[in-house]
This record gives sequence, structure tokens and C-alpha cells, in this order.
Amino acid sequence: MSTTMHIKSSERGVIRVFHIDLPREAIERFTTQAGTGEWPLQYALGAKSLRSAFVEVIDLRDLGEMSLSQYLINAHDVSGSDFSAMRPRLDALTGFVLVLPSQAFDQTAQDLTIATPLRWIGTFNEPKASMGAAKIQTKSAKGMVGTKSAPAPSSSKGLWVVIGLFVLIPLTIIIARFLMT
Repeated sequence: MSTTMHIKSSERGVIRVFHIDLPREAIERFTTQAGTGEWPLQYALGAKSLRSAFVEVIDLRDLGEMSLSQYLINAHDVSGSDFSAMRPRLDALTGFVLVLPSQAFDQTAQDLTIATPLRWIGTFNEPKASMGAAKIQTKSAKGMVGTKSAPAPSSSKGLWVVIGLFVLIPLTIIIARFLMT
């Protein structure tokens, strides 16, 4: 049985977790993109666009004492009630998992058709970033100190002097070395 899911081109902050049901010796061949462009993992996802730099395959043994859910909290800042409810299921997994953040889909709208050996475990959201900081309302932030306004910028004459020094000093060194030889 396959699972389908739609990826929006504007998607941000979504993490998808899949279990990879393969023996250890078959994982590398399945998850590595060949020089010919063949990539069994991409085929099993049914993805038309997939960025390998964001594909994360985890051998759960490599986490040591850390649980998968704790890894997702630490590495991807995953949280929320859906995630909390899934923690026991995530932590019971063994073998290999695939973690795909939104960036893995290269801002490409696509429909995935998940096929074996992948099994979708869950989709989780990273916390939304705040929309921005409040504006600073002090006089100095407005370019004013005390009752005087900030000084007007100086002319570009000073800039040309600095550029001239950066050109003149190395030129002088080159000429002096030439004359010494």
C-alpha cells in the first residue's frame, strides 16, 4: 500500500519522517545517488525534485542513548502536540529512518507517492519564526542624540583619499623592491 502527499512550493518548516525497511547492507545503495543519476530513494518517494544535501538518513544505532524524538527536538526544533503524541512510536523504531525537511524538495510543488521500502511515520512542524522585532523608539535610533540631529554624511572626497592610499601604498612597495634589485 502506498501513501500519497502533496508538497507545496511555498512549504517551509515541515519535517517528514520515514522508516526505511531494508537490511543494513542494502541501505547505502538505496540512499545514495549514483553517478548516472539513478537514485532509488527518490524513486521510492515518487519525488520529481529532491536535493541530496537535505536528505538525512539516520542509523538509529548511531544516536546511542539519544532517542529519535530527542534528536528531532535538538536537530530540527520539532515540537507540538502531534509530535508529543508520536514520541513513543518514534522512539520504538529500529534500523534506519529518513528525515526530510521542506528544503529537500527544492521549493518544487510535487505529489509524492511513497512506496516500499519507505513507510511514512509522521509529518511535524518546526516552530514558526516571529515576524520581526518591535521597532526601537529611542532618539539615538532615529539618528538624534540630545536635541541635535545626526551629522550629515561627509562628501565622497574622503572616500577617494582612502582608496588612493590603498592603491598608493602597495604601488610604492612594488617600485621600491624593483629599484633595490
